[in-house]
Amino acid sequence: MVKRATLQLDKIPTFEDAKALDNSDVQNQVIASALRGQLEETVGNHQAAVPTCICLNLEDLKCFEPVDCQYERWGVIFRNALAIQPSNPAFPTHSGLTVLMGSPKSGFLEASFLYPVNCVSAYVTSSQRLVLSAYDRDRQLLAQTVLPVANLANSDSALSPNTLLTVTANNIHSVTFCAFDGQFTLDDFHFCS
Repeated sequence: MVKRATLQLDKIPTFEDAKALDNSDVQNQVIASALRGQLEETVGNHQAAVPTCICLNLEDLKCFEPVDCQYERWGVIFRNALAIQPSNPAFPTHSGLTVLMGSPKSGFLEASFLYPVNCVSAYVTSSQRLVLSAYDRDRQLLAQTVLPVANLANSDSALSPNTLLTVTANNIHSVTFCAFDGQFTLDDFHFCS
């Protein structure tokens, strides 16, 4: 069971049980690799169409590799991101072994899109309240999603680890993940046009 947290600008956050990004939600999705030339089509009509949704395959990244332009050909550039394979059981992965975390500045990670997107999501485990914010090309706030409390594994949190956070708005040019004075990990980073 996945808990999905959504907040559009001034709305109150809601949590609902949902199947996250399953085949019924995504019509044309690919898993994008950091390695050149690798692409796995997971859903869609098998035509040579441009995918509408990209899910980043983090497994090709080396542990402790700074992540910035590895996914540029897929339309996204990261700032202040590091690939890790968590050894702390409080930060389990959602899938695979590799996740992203904010580093060297802890508690912050940014993704900028070469072409505007309309939806961004990731599974998040955080030691503090975390805010996912979406911005337009002029850095004006479009939408926000809030993880209101820490959701570490084996804690007394009301939220389980790897809570799906999603922001949806027209013409998203960048998103930021910010856990004030905290640590967090991201897994299964998706974006859709």
